[in-house]
Amino acid sequence: MSDYSEIDKKQDLQVLHSMGYAQELERRMSQFSNFAVSFSIICILSGGINSLAQATSGAGGAAIGIGWPLGCFISFVFAVAMAQISSAYPTAGGLYHWGSILGNRFTGWLTAWFNLLGLVTVLGAINVGTYYFFMGSFGTPYFGLEDTTGTRIVFLAIITGAQALVNHMGIALTAKLTDFSGYLIFVTAILLAIVCLAVADTYEIGRLFTFSNYSGEAGGNVWPQTSATWVFLLGLLLPIYTITGYDASAHTSEETVKAAHSVPRGMISSVLWAALFGYIMLCAFVLMIPDMDEAAKQGWNVFFWAMDAQVNPIVRDILYLAILVSQWLCGLATVTSVSRMIFAFSRDGGLPASKALSKVSPTYRTPVAAIWTGSILAVLFVWGSSLVSIGDTPVYTIVVSCTVIFLFFSFAIPITLGLIAWGTSKWDKMGPWDLGEGMFKLFAVLSIVAMVLIFVLGIQPPNDWALYITVGFLIVTGIIWFAFEKRRFRGPPIGDEVARRQAEIAAAERAVGEA
Repeated sequence: MSDYSEIDKKQDLQVLHSMGYAQELERRMSQFSNFAVSFSIICILSGGINSLAQATSGAGGAAIGIGWPLGCFISFVFAVAMAQISSAYPTAGGLYHWGSILGNRFTGWLTAWFNLLGLVTVLGAINVGTYYFFMGSFGTPYFGLEDTTGTRIVFLAIITGAQALVNHMGIALTAKLTDFSGYLIFVTAILLAIVCLAVADTYEIGRLFTFSNYSGEAGGNVWPQTSATWVFLLGLLLPIYTITGYDASAHTSEETVKAAHSVPRGMISSVLWAALFGYIMLCAFVLMIPDMDEAAKQGWNVFFWAMDAQVNPIVRDILYLAILVSQWLCGLATVTSVSRMIFAFSRDGGLPASKALSKVSPTYRTPVAAIWTGSILAVLFVWGSSLVSIGDTPVYTIVVSCTVIFLFFSFAIPITLGLIAWGTSKWDKMGPWDLGEGMFKLFAVLSIVAMVLIFVLGIQPPNDWALYITVGFLIVTGIIWFAFEKRRFRGPPIGDEVARRQAEIAAAERAVGEA
């Protein structure tokens, strides 16, 4: 990169060394690439389409016209607060380090487990979403495939394996594909919006601000029968669930040039652009729907129902193919994020087999074992949880509803700690991207309020088992911490430990050809 000077490289290296880590991963990601990896995971063509029924079978048009920007703002407040911290501490597995440095060993360890569990399950959920989109667009209509557990797991194993292989082969290839993904999402979202508007019967703009209550039978039982207020609030889960994953910018800090500047910008811009283009795309789709009442009855099939009814088959299938590729690239970027979290946590001894999981390939400069471990765990999670049900609900569905709760908890912990630690010895030096004390604390408080709202919404029926799983996870992690990890886990290097690591840092960099 022509604008990445030796001075910039030394500054990045100095920041990393000051936190006690070697430059084992390769800095090949530009500021745009850092933005693109988060934008690819957010992927409005994945969550925005696969979870669309949460709006259309909930509060109807207003769930998009009003609910989408409101839900996006909730995600935005987390991104802004995290951006402030990421500029001061630009390391792989960022949230884990923030939780440790701004708090203590336990808060860092807890943040890591919440984030790691959320990332592994969300990788599985993203690729399951890709599977169902493939089945609805091509698999069943053209190939006559039936949805069975075996078909689903084979499909997941193939696409997740391909995503892991690309990640294995180096961050340069991954960055090129996620850069392409960023452009592809922009172009496809705009094309989809144009097509929707071109084939719309009428332009009922008021539909976007009309509140309905399609809970229960009227909405294909996507939501149980409830009040109009609650069904609108539950519809906020569509944008909140979609606009997440921007922590990938932090996880790839050690592979990003000028990380202290690029990471916070990548995080915030990915949320803003996804919110804007997602709004344009989804509003156009709602305007295209021939009948809102009939659309609500379609439940989870609403996207395919409307596209089949209104759009020319050739144009429709071209859009389907672009969306399918975007969804696969979304999973690709998620593998990157998962593996960097595993790598960062393991190099401080936070996981079983940490020595192997933290090893970086000198050939590809990637954490190979972490990449394949995260990918395999995601497939095993989907397979195992699909075989077990609680009542009539598969455990997979219940755990996925916990995924975003886990992820946002992992965001909220270091943000809350940052609110407390600002100006103390734990955080007395800000990064170059600095909001100022007043603005950061405002967004930190808003993040805490938003976390409470997300938790409350996330445990409502039909996802009420999410409460028990979340509480159970907290109890289990508490037992593991006090029984085993409190004595064993040392956390990231802080204070004198950083100075003692300098010889190890030099050796690690020589081993991968950096020095």
